[in-house]
Amino acid sequence: MKVSAKKLDAKKQLEFEYGVVLILFAILFFFASMPTMAASDREMQESYLRSRAATLMQEGSLNVDHSNHTSKSQEYRGVYYGFLPCEDCLGVKTTLSLKNNTNYLLVTQYTKESAREYFEKGKYNWDDDTKTLVLTSNKDGTQRKYSIKDDNTLVQLSSDGSPVKGASAEKYTLLRSDVAKSREVHIH
Repeated sequence: MKVSAKKLDAKKQLEFEYGVVLILFAILFFFASMPTMAASDREMQESYLRSRAATLMQEGSLNVDHSNHTSKSQEYRGVYYGFLPCEDCLGVKTTLSLKNNTNYLLVTQYTKESAREYFEKGKYNWDDDTKTLVLTSNKDGTQRKYSIKDDNTLVQLSSDGSPVKGASAEKYTLLRSDVAKSREVHIH
């Protein structure tokens, strides 16, 4: 009797361990497939945006008439993307979202070993005197300035509001998402 009881306990222990391993494998499989789902969602969004931009270009309605807006700041609402120069890295992937209520979200990611994204929120407005779009951070009140090249392009200015000078000056541009040829999206 004692031998068969030990075999029975060992069999139950083995079945229990098998069940735990199966559950752990299922959890691992679920979490391992999540980046694949995120990648396919991103591909689907990019495909939609490309087809939308193509349709707008065919209709000739890509340039939107903003004359009926009450605030100059609201004319440039949208999402802008760019890959800006960086002194100590290969570049900074930048996404600037100008929202309806003069709020903005700036997401930056330096091309270093760490793929960490930095988020900045704040308010934006149009400065008629300097003809610039001014972003003011909620966190510390720092300001970033952009000149407006056209309806689809923002050019980052230096901290004093003057254009960036030098060989890489033309690289400080952000393009509106519906006209950018290739865009690297940030997942928020």
